[in-house]
Amino acid sequence: MPTTEKPGLTRDAIKYLAIFTMLLNHIANVLLPENTILWEVFIDIGYFTAITMCYFLVEGFYYTHSRRKYGERLLIFAGISQVPYMIAFGNSQLNMIFTLFICFMILVVQERMMASKWRIPLLILLLLLSVCSDWAILAPVFTIWFHESWGNRKRMITAYGVGAALFVLFNYSSYVGKKWQPGPAMIHALFSAAGIVASGIIILCFYNGQKIPKKHRKFSKWFFYIFYPAHLLILSIVRVIVQ
Repeated sequence: MPTTEKPGLTRDAIKYLAIFTMLLNHIANVLLPENTILWEVFIDIGYFTAITMCYFLVEGFYYTHSRRKYGERLLIFAGISQVPYMIAFGNSQLNMIFTLFICFMILVVQERMMASKWRIPLLILLLLLSVCSDWAILAPVFTIWFHESWGNRKRMITAYGVGAALFVLFNYSSYVGKKWQPGPAMIHALFSAAGIVASGIIILCFYNGQKIPKKHRKFSKWFFYIFYPAHLLILSIVRVIVQ
């Protein structure tokens, strides 16, 4: 019996949008001069990606057929992506898929060790471990909020709202630390939350809770994993050619 399609955006459509915004962010970071208008726009739009992936990580944790295989895929592709990531960005921190793996382990601890005295110490340890990775602390915190708010729309809206506010404060303090004037620092910090706000609007208002048709799911599943290291490697090559 065919599945009735609901109006709105499928999970895969939103993930493809997240990949596109991530690409814009990475183009800005790798190829564009800093503090130009285009750089600012691409960077801010790109913040849509990480929080959206945290949301779908929690959803995937609930609905995957095998949590073990899900975690293994994240760890394997995190390892594959690390060298392209370091080449593209010129730093030694862990890439975003490693961050998502840390978030995955946080969910495991939350689910399996709820009554254990070791739950809080392990969560703190994982949070501290994320300091060495992309979207340090922020991605794990959003993941915890999404997990705690799952199935409750009002709490999910609150999680997005509080998260956006904290993101603004985080970026404001960062800009002021770089000796920006308070006014321009706050304007840039407010714009930096645009991606998070867009993620909340799209997921909470337009996501229909469905996947794409079954015949396309295998392609999408692996495309999302392969694109990350592949596009970083391509951006690295482009940067070498144009510099």
